[in-house]
Formats: sequence, structure tokens, C-alpha cells
Amino acid sequence: MNTRPPHTQQVFLKQEKLELYVAKTIKDMYVGLGGRDDLGGKDGMLFLYDYPGRHGIVMRDMRFPLDIVWLDEGLVVDIAPAVPIEPYVTESALIVYRPRIDATMVVELPAGWAARHDLKIGDVFAIPLEAS
Repeated sequence: MNTRPPHTQQVFLKQEKLELYVAKTIKDMYVGLGGRDDLGGKDGMLFLYDYPGRHGIVMRDMRFPLDIVWLDEGLVVDIAPAVPIEPYVTESALIVYRPRIDATMVVELPAGWAARHDLKIGDVFAIPLEAS
């Protein structure tokens, strides 16, 4: 079974160019990076939401820890660093991580990325316009 979303996107965070999987569908968002042993050569995953909200993230079927970064209007609005995996936890017992304020996007990165790059609330996130 192919669990990889079909689309990737280049983005910039802290002036670092990242290649992220993009979760656009409900299925992609539900599965996320779960069930993978690694990022398969990409830097993380981008979740795009149609509306601002305190969108929750869980570590369902994750095999490696993550930094979770919430974004709104191109700015980092909250960060959950080094979120641990939850092996053998039932769906109803998974911890739901939510931002303190509304966001329209979430980026999942390998644990420690935010600390290594001194990522802070208010930092800029940019998605380059695709050439036509």
C-alpha cells in the first residue's frame, strides 16, 4: 500500500529550503507520516486547511518523534518540539496537540529541527509561487 501523498512542495522556513509532502485530502491528513520508518528523502509534511482553527495533530502510528509547527498568514504561531511517539496507544488515548491560537497550516519536521534552526513564533514561512 502506498502511504505517500502524491504531491510535494518546496517551501522556505528560517530561510531553509525544505521539500515537504503535502497532505491535502482527509485521508492524507489522517495518515500523515504514520507507518513510515523515515521521511523517504523529504524534509517533513505540510498540512493545508481550508479555514483557520486550532487544528489538532496526533502521533498515530508514528515511528519517529516530530516537531509540530502551526502557521497562519505565513507566520509561525505555535511550536510543539520533540513530540514523542506513542506506540501501542489506542486511538482514543492518543494525545492531541493543538496550537494556542488559530492556524491554517501545520508543518511536521523531524524532532530537533526547530531547536537546531532556532525557530520561534513569528518566524516567516513561505511557499514560492510556481512558475507558469
